[in-house]
Amino acid sequence: MGTFNRLHLIRQVDLFTLRLFLSAIEERQIGLAAIRENIAPSTATKRIQVLEDIAGVELLERGPKGVLPSPAGAVLERYARSIFGGLDAMRSEIAALTEGVQGELSVVSARTIIVPFLAREIGEFGREYPLVEVGLQETENVNIVRQVARGEADVGVFAAAYDLDLDGIDVIPYRQDRLVAVVPPGNPLGAKTAVTFQELASERLIAPRAMVGAFRAAAKRLGGEFRSPHRVRSCEVAIELVHAGLGVAVVPECLLDHALLSRVTVLEFDESWAVRRIHIATPSGRVPSPAAQAFIHQLSARPENDAAVQAVEGSLHAVSADHDAPVG
Repeated sequence: MGTFNRLHLIRQVDLFTLRLFLSAIEERQIGLAAIRENIAPSTATKRIQVLEDIAGVELLERGPKGVLPSPAGAVLERYARSIFGGLDAMRSEIAALTEGVQGELSVVSARTIIVPFLAREIGEFGREYPLVEVGLQETENVNIVRQVARGEADVGVFAAAYDLDLDGIDVIPYRQDRLVAVVPPGNPLGAKTAVTFQELASERLIAPRAMVGAFRAAAKRLGGEFRSPHRVRSCEVAIELVHAGLGVAVVPECLLDHALLSRVTVLEFDESWAVRRIHIATPSGRVPSPAAQAFIHQLSARPENDAAVQAVEGSLHAVSADHDAPVG
C-alpha cells in the first residue's frame, strides 16, 4: 500500500464508501454490509480495497470471525461517524429554518423487510424530515398490499409473491436480496455449497409463515405436497430451531448476522425463485403526499441500485403471478 495522502483522500473517497466501511464494521462481514447497502459483494470488497489503497494502510483486519477495524480503521471509524453526525445535524438545522415537508406518513411492511432495511431507512428519513410524523405498522405481506389498495396506508414495502393480487396499487422497485438455506452444524448437507428445495424437502423443513406458500408451490411442481412438523411466525425462530437441530430452513440472507453465522451452516439455495424482489406500493391512481413522495424518493434513489431496478422492470403484475417468485 502507498503512503497517506490527505488531498487524494478528499478527492477520491465518497460518502457512500465511508457508509459501506461503517456497515462492514457493524455487520463484521463485508458480504453482509453489501446486502445492507444494496450493492454486489464484489463491488463492496473492491470499494474497501480502494479505500485502503487511498489511506495507505490496512483498515480492516480479516479473520475467521469476520472483520474488525485495525488501529487505523478505528481512527477512520471515529471520524466517519463524526462526519455523518454532522450531516444529520446540518439537515435538521436547515429543515428547521424552512417549512419543509411536513405532515403524517403511514407505512406498512413485513418484519423481514423492516429489520434489515426499513427501520434504518425510516430513521434516516426522520432525521432529514423532522416535521413528518411517520407511523410504521408491521403486518404480513398480503395485508400490506390490501391496506395500501384500500387507502389505509400511504406507502407499503412488500416482497413479490406468486399469490399476491396487485390490483389497486402502483409499484416501484426498491431492492432485492436472496434466500439461503440454513442447516445445523454437522448436517450432511453442510458438505455441499448449494442445495435445492428437493434436497431440503427430504429433511425436516421448518416453515416460517411467510415461506409456506412458496414451499407449497415448489412441492407441487415436484409432484408432491408440502408438509412440515414445525411452522413458525418468524424466520428468526426458524433459525433458532435449526440451531437446536430440529430441522433445516430457507430464510432471507439479510437476516443472518455474524452471531448466527457462527451457529449454523449457510448454503446457497439453488432455485430460480431464490431471489427476493422487494417493491414500494402506493394507492393506484393517486398522487402521493409530499411526505410520501420524499420517502419514496429516498427508498428508490439508493446508490448503485441499477441491477435491482433492471431485474424488476416490465410488468410487475406479471411478476406477482409468477409461481417461481419468492415470498416476503
